[in-house]
Amino acid sequence: MGRGWNLGSGSAKAGEPQAAGVGRDTEEQDLRMVACEWSPEAERSGVRREALSGGLYREQQEGLWGSVEAGARMEVRAGTEGGDRDMEGRGNAEGALETTGRLVRGSEGSCGADARCDRPRPPGAAALMLLLPATMFHLLLVVRSGPARLLGPPPYLPGLQVLWSPRMLLLWLTWLGLQAALYLLPARKVAEGQELKDKSRLLYPINGFQALMLTALLVGLAVLAGLPLGALPEMLLPLAFAATFTTFIFSLFLYLKALVAPASALAPGGNSGNPIYDFFLGRELNPRVWSFDFKYFCELRPGLIGWVLINLAMLMQEAELRGSPSLAMWLVNGFQLLYVGDALWHEEAVLTTMDITHDGFGFMLAFGDLAWVPFTYSLQAQFLLHHPQPLGLPVASVICLINAVGYYIFRGANSQKNTFRKNPSDPRVADLETIPTATGRQLLVSGWWGMVRHPNYLGDLIMALAWSLPCGVSHLLPYFYLLYFTALLVHREARDEQQCLQKYGLAWHEYCRRVPYRILPYIY
Repeated sequence: MGRGWNLGSGSAKAGEPQAAGVGRDTEEQDLRMVACEWSPEAERSGVRREALSGGLYREQQEGLWGSVEAGARMEVRAGTEGGDRDMEGRGNAEGALETTGRLVRGSEGSCGADARCDRPRPPGAAALMLLLPATMFHLLLVVRSGPARLLGPPPYLPGLQVLWSPRMLLLWLTWLGLQAALYLLPARKVAEGQELKDKSRLLYPINGFQALMLTALLVGLAVLAGLPLGALPEMLLPLAFAATFTTFIFSLFLYLKALVAPASALAPGGNSGNPIYDFFLGRELNPRVWSFDFKYFCELRPGLIGWVLINLAMLMQEAELRGSPSLAMWLVNGFQLLYVGDALWHEEAVLTTMDITHDGFGFMLAFGDLAWVPFTYSLQAQFLLHHPQPLGLPVASVICLINAVGYYIFRGANSQKNTFRKNPSDPRVADLETIPTATGRQLLVSGWWGMVRHPNYLGDLIMALAWSLPCGVSHLLPYFYLLYFTALLVHREARDEQQCLQKYGLAWHEYCRRVPYRILPYIY
């Protein structure tokens, strides 16, 4: 994922989402989840169950009662002093995720828990494969135009003789080759991924921050040797075309490779049998050649580091044109470098995201990681180069404060969750209040995760606002990232809600009752 990318699925930023699902009172409704093989961890997590007749069990957890029979429907009741009231929850049956036992798909021909299960949608997939590159080129053309109107008529697209450049293709392939070589260098740490279907775990080098530092060193030496980095802004269109072209070729390779992959290596959603849909979504979960993991490599390396390199090129060209970079350009470069550096420093956290653990690697993720992220996330720096904005120190100080608040929330929430996941007895998190689940895991219900269900998303959005503010308020274009990212995170939050409801079941209803706001306190 480039950080924040994934139109089709979405993933939590540093680890599994902390909360999801909303229950509502109903008259004699069931939860419509299929369950079997009760988890032995339930007995160790504050869950009490009683054997009933007919092979049913009655479960009590945090005042909630549920009865279940292996392979049968599960009826959920909320116990109260005045009697029982029924609650209905809805989950997405995508994948075999755990809730008070092991949640399995419904019978053949059924969508199990939710009629919104993934079905092949080849027309939509084909449309997105055209729409996404078209949107990227629209933004690249609009930002350098005089009016710079995001919603204005589409600008004239240059012909193939301008877009296609063997030199730019070679430059792009050289960039990918450099990042691949840095990926293969000895890592400061090798981490295990999540358990796969065959109970194995893949190994991943944790050297993304090292790659960022070495790239900075090599680029610095190249600039001292005479590399005209400031000329890069004039090459963005053919470079973006080269990135898009190679993404289609790369996605075709991934699709063909997945055709001979064993069934255990396939992702839950990308093996529908429809070539267009599977090409777009990705069939194989972790495509590799030897130990080189293509999805993990693309997730953070070429796109994120390329993003800050494009920003730097904008800064250098502005210095050439106007004598020195503007304060607004310095702020955008600094804010976004901090964000990318943070992502690569905490690279190991990406191993628990949905992008890595659940989604196949196809055109959607490949295009997002390799093309969309570097060429559209750098939009604010591109805008400032072509449309300079005055910015005084008082306003700049306020913008810095906004970014600092966003980063503090974002990093604090993610670090708190990651620390708790690694060691719940750590003094920094030992006093946090939790809700036990039948899977044996605990849900944080205090600290950052007691404020809203997705405090990391809140911090992300505050930072996105701070990146746009240096561009002024006269144009909507620099706020494209904020608008796009808001829509993306709302969609991602909805999917997180479904996934967590499946996994934690009754405990999730209690969490949602205790923490009613999803992203923005008292609003949403």
